[in-house]
Amino acid sequence: MSDTHTIIALSQFNTAAAQRYRRWRHFKDWITRYVMAFGGISVIVAIALIAFYLLYVVLPMFFPAHIEQVASYALPGNPDAESLFYAMEEQQEIGLRITADGAAVFFDTRTGQPQTTVLLLGTTTATVTAFAAGDPTQRIVALGLSNGTVQVVQHNYSISYPNNVRVITPNVVYPFGETPIQVDSQGKAIQELDVQADDQQVTLVARTEEGRLILLNLEKEDSSPGKEMAFNWVEREIELINSSIAQVALDIEQRELYVADKAGFISYFDISKKSDPRLIQRVKAVPEGVQITSLEFLSGGLSILAGDSRGHITQWFPVRDADNNYTLEHIRTFDAQKAPIMAIAPEYFRKGFIAVDANGNLGIYHTTAHRTVKLKHIEDTSFKLIAIAPRANAALIEDAKRQTHFWKIENKHPEISWQSIWGKVWYESRDKPEYIWQSSSASSDFEPKFSLTPLVFGTMKASIYAMLFAIPLAIMGAIYTAYFMSIQMRGLVKPAIEIMAALPTVILGFIAGLWFAPYVEHHLAGILLLFVLIPVAILGAAWMWRQLPAGIQQRLPGGWEAALLIPVIVFAMACSIWLGQSLESMFFDGNMPLWLTQELGVTYVQRNSLIVGIAIGFAVIPTIFSISEDAIFSVPRHLTTGSLALGATPWQTMMRVVLLTASPGIFSAVMIGFGRAVGETMIVVMATGNTAIMDMNIFQGFRALSANIAVEMPESEVGSTHYRILFLAGLVLFMVTFAFNSLAEIVRQRLRTKYSNL
Repeated sequence: MSDTHTIIALSQFNTAAAQRYRRWRHFKDWITRYVMAFGGISVIVAIALIAFYLLYVVLPMFFPAHIEQVASYALPGNPDAESLFYAMEEQQEIGLRITADGAAVFFDTRTGQPQTTVLLLGTTTATVTAFAAGDPTQRIVALGLSNGTVQVVQHNYSISYPNNVRVITPNVVYPFGETPIQVDSQGKAIQELDVQADDQQVTLVARTEEGRLILLNLEKEDSSPGKEMAFNWVEREIELINSSIAQVALDIEQRELYVADKAGFISYFDISKKSDPRLIQRVKAVPEGVQITSLEFLSGGLSILAGDSRGHITQWFPVRDADNNYTLEHIRTFDAQKAPIMAIAPEYFRKGFIAVDANGNLGIYHTTAHRTVKLKHIEDTSFKLIAIAPRANAALIEDAKRQTHFWKIENKHPEISWQSIWGKVWYESRDKPEYIWQSSSASSDFEPKFSLTPLVFGTMKASIYAMLFAIPLAIMGAIYTAYFMSIQMRGLVKPAIEIMAALPTVILGFIAGLWFAPYVEHHLAGILLLFVLIPVAILGAAWMWRQLPAGIQQRLPGGWEAALLIPVIVFAMACSIWLGQSLESMFFDGNMPLWLTQELGVTYVQRNSLIVGIAIGFAVIPTIFSISEDAIFSVPRHLTTGSLALGATPWQTMMRVVLLTASPGIFSAVMIGFGRAVGETMIVVMATGNTAIMDMNIFQGFRALSANIAVEMPESEVGSTHYRILFLAGLVLFMVTFAFNSLAEIVRQRLRTKYSNL
């Protein structure tokens, strides 16, 4: 059928061809409608699934801790002997109970059935009058005896797999000899005792029944195999202001000593030089009428925990002042319990602890988060002793009814709280509360610092500096290109700028980090001078152009004036760099970054916010330019021609008609560009120092949320707090971009409604 016949057939509404055409068009419309609807709904569902998955990973951090009693039984071993100490091995299968008759009873934690009993005192006839346990990771304990000696032992656990069945065999060793160490030469009974030891030395602090406080340090001498163990022996008596000692505590490094007396004071001693212990400070740790009932070191040995008769637990650690002197500072208080604290069990590898009181309450706390993780009333009796498993997932508790209880603990993310994520936290070894992100360290007793505040700050800092660079260039360029530039030149400029969007940001980051950052450091004065000379050069060139005769001006076709600015801008840039070098030599000793640091105190790092702002600015300029240019170019021509016909100048028409009409599109362009800048990753990773600091200094680096996720996610353990906090950072980034995009859409719709009648 010819085209003419086809047109005639289709013009007849009820012909067979017309009906087939309508059915085919209806089918295409139906398919298109549902495909478009499916695509739109799929996008919404995908975004919702991303949000739900982020929440799925993040929410377990905020679940409460759970504790459950597994078993309760009579005291393992001799039930008539007083218990001095409990411990567990890592698998929570074997427990240890040390009694006042010098016996170490290893037992099954689920049944209480004794497996092995070791008499720690051997043949000595002296009785146990004091007991101390060192850092739990070292498994060192000491028994003070009535004859002024101390027996130091270590409990160990070996694992074997006969017939593929795990067998844990406990044993006791004497790392400093089986003969008790003579601490008091006068042979007086030891009343208070603490011990810390490592592979080479042991330090003992003991109070005798006469009230004397003795410091003894034994350091192993090099000896040949088979010979008797020899020691370097340092013994000193420590003078006290108040001899009524209640508790003594040595840090794991054997450099600091804390002595709590019955008046509520804590004396802080520097014993790094064992031959000359030095009193640093004596502080009142509790109010009048309140006694210190428990004194324990937090994991790592930096913080001391003091439980008192009110049920409060206070954390203290040394803080360095401006003169590089350390003083003991009260950091935080936990007051959830209301009865005297009977025992505190610090976790082995985290900054948490468990405390039990005289009313049968058990509290689980975390110091960094300043959080009471769990408080549970277990029974109506007082607790005496508590031990926590190395993985902090089980506890042994002895009560006043001479019963031992075995509890399971589920407490995976105690370090997370609103305060630890968003607030200032006073971390160990810091001189004040701070916002810090530091998720890992080579030390096992490291205190994780999970503050997202510096990361959000860095994200906003990068975005703000990038937008300050990109918005003026992109929007002014879009205005000129769409409204003033000739059609032919627009056909060259617009595709050239839009193709910049295809440039991978990793390339921009590579160039910014490896070439542009060193170049700016060596030509800082010239780079800063660019922001002055280029505008001046453009204005000067425009003024000079207006001074030329009209005949010369008319030789250049309208809308091509911008082409003349290219050599002007290149010349201005060359002059800026050349003048900058001269200025640095004349006024800044040839090194402006160093001058800023030494003279003004403005820290300069090579990969800084200026570098990132320019690099991200180049990445977002194509997006902002393209959308803004399309919005301006799409303004109906009858509006501009009508404005010009009424006598308005082109600039007045642009400002009062075109920009107002195009404002919804321009605003959308800016917000889309801002969202791109917020989520930028590779440029930030490669062009900054990735230091999580909060400083608006344009010459300092930062760390952004997206870059932090990219850098640390491969190193995080799946399911760990670090892993989940990175997902929380992703959720925060998702919520920020969602909020900004939603706000942008609301504003855009209002602008469209307001100016739609123009």
